[in-house]
Amino acid sequence: MRADVVRAETVRAGWAGTVWSGAVRGESARGGTAQAGMAQAGTARGAEHEMAAPASAVPGRPATGVAEGPPVEEHPCPVAVPSGTTCGYLLAPERRDVPNSRTIKVGYAVHRAPHASGQAADPVVYMSGGPGSASLQLTGFLSQMFPGRDVVVLEQRGGRYSEPRLSCPEIVRGVVDTLRTPGPASAETAPLARQALACQSRLEGEHVDLRGYRTAEIASDIVDLRAALGYQRWYLFGVSYSTRPMLLAAARDPLGTRGVVLDSLLPAGARWYDESSAALTATMTKLGIAARFDAMVKALNAHPAAYETRDPLTRRRLTVQLNGDDAATILGEALHETDVIPIVPALVDGLASGRTELLQPLVDAAGDGLTSHEWGLYYAVQCQDQTPYNSFPDSRSPRLFTGVVDAAVCDAWDLPAARPEPDLLAPGVSVTTASSDGTSIEGASSEEATSDGATSEEESSEGATPPILVLGGQYDPTTPPEDARQAVSAVPGARFAEFAGVGHAVFLSSACSRQTIAAFLDDPAATARACDPGAAPYPIVRPGGLLLTSSAYRLSQSPIPLAVPAAFLLVSAVQLVAGLISLLRRRGGLSAIAGLAGVALCALSALSLSAIQDWTTLAIGVPHALAWYGLLALVSTGLSIVEAFRLNAAAARIVPVLTSLALLAWLYGWLLT
Repeated sequence: MRADVVRAETVRAGWAGTVWSGAVRGESARGGTAQAGMAQAGTARGAEHEMAAPASAVPGRPATGVAEGPPVEEHPCPVAVPSGTTCGYLLAPERRDVPNSRTIKVGYAVHRAPHASGQAADPVVYMSGGPGSASLQLTGFLSQMFPGRDVVVLEQRGGRYSEPRLSCPEIVRGVVDTLRTPGPASAETAPLARQALACQSRLEGEHVDLRGYRTAEIASDIVDLRAALGYQRWYLFGVSYSTRPMLLAAARDPLGTRGVVLDSLLPAGARWYDESSAALTATMTKLGIAARFDAMVKALNAHPAAYETRDPLTRRRLTVQLNGDDAATILGEALHETDVIPIVPALVDGLASGRTELLQPLVDAAGDGLTSHEWGLYYAVQCQDQTPYNSFPDSRSPRLFTGVVDAAVCDAWDLPAARPEPDLLAPGVSVTTASSDGTSIEGASSEEATSDGATSEEESSEGATPPILVLGGQYDPTTPPEDARQAVSAVPGARFAEFAGVGHAVFLSSACSRQTIAAFLDDPAATARACDPGAAPYPIVRPGGLLLTSSAYRLSQSPIPLAVPAAFLLVSAVQLVAGLISLLRRRGGLSAIAGLAGVALCALSALSLSAIQDWTTLAIGVPHALAWYGLLALVSTGLSIVEAFRLNAAAARIVPVLTSLALLAWLYGWLLT
């Protein structure tokens, strides 16, 4: 779709295209959902490692014997955080390559775990993806995920909880304006370019130097924060885009890096935009619907569909026109969400058959994604680090809207391409380590590094690559697991785990992945699995597995139509009781049977719905059994009619007839159509 998304996390973390997923739920949005599931996640904890926490409990005060790091200042936390958490800003140069560059503020939070034994486990520092996704809202979730460790959560410079904040509502307006016409996005880039230039001009008027907001500077913030907080070493934890600055920080700061966790990795050499269409098609092939997906794209490109939704900026109603490429973009970003993945085969099949109304739930969710990122930061990073290394071929199909928008904005901004810098996964990457006598040893390559996860000072001085754990989701089209597996296959000390049935930002939706990460932090050298990554959380709904309908989704938006089945159940219950009383008085039992049929219909329907594991299924359909259970309403209606028109029947007996007829009309004329 030509609107964006998460969440997501929800709070929904993501690479470039996550801007279109709305559930994730960017990371922010999904953070709450994932946190609710932490009680079942079970973080395995082993023996604590040697001391890594700073001697001082005050962030920014270096430990004894540690050189004073970059300055920080404390600041009230801008989001709800657990007790024992302090927040502040890292004071950093906007551009480290320019003398006397102005100072900016990079937000962070530190949750300090209680250390009853007096010996602290190595801390972990986390950053969300995007670029431009917020991080601090996940502090509580992460502190539960790693209860025995200090947890540091770092914002990206220019992000929501940093200063300056590089928001760009002008670009959001440009995207919304292109939604009003059915033409291809590639022919509608002029409004986007105008709005992008307006945002760029405003930011420059606020003295923002966009060249200071790129991956290399973000990586330097990570390294500087460790020194500022006084930690001797820590684990680095990145998801989606933030895996890149984390890898770069690890390469620059090997002695300060205990290990690295990379969730939804896109290797530095990957050309995301050029490969995105093929990656989405490959994911559809995994789901067994590649042919139907192609048919859907062709049908909607020929005849775009109209959807009424809300403007993400004004919240007013507006109508958008979406073609096949737009629908493909929406579906690709929806695959980030674990609860959406199971319905995609049935949904694509329905769309290919002309049931375009089934896309409405994802259209409504997509709008939230347009306010989920700080777009000034997003495009500053993308236009310097990513788009210059892509060719954006016109021949690809589907032509995803994310690539069209990002190419248009970056062409307008005309920022210089950042020089690529080898990270921890680059072949032969050179790192600087220290020998036991304190002298430097240059040029220790990853091929020469050991991979046994040793922790002794003697072993860590040999230039070993820090242990690396990489996580991938089976159905992630944005950062395909195959690319991540290949990238780490030849790196000593690195291992890869793929999790079945999930998409992007694995740790937010998979309890098994959280257990795997916790076990890795407890013992990076351990090879035993903490759980079964091959167990998918939900079964896939195949074409024909549901009775497709958008009515259940409309009920979630407005429950007023539920008054019809509620009235039918109430009348049926009264009818059953009254009929039983009549039986006791030997006055006939048709009313009791009619009432029993009505109550049975409602009970069986409730049981059928309660058996659904993934409630997102109801967004596009209901179980076929509901159509058969509706036959009980016919029985109830027939018996009620007989009772109502018997000689000397009370006038009130017409009520069950009317409610039964209303239910039949509601069920077969509205819900199941």
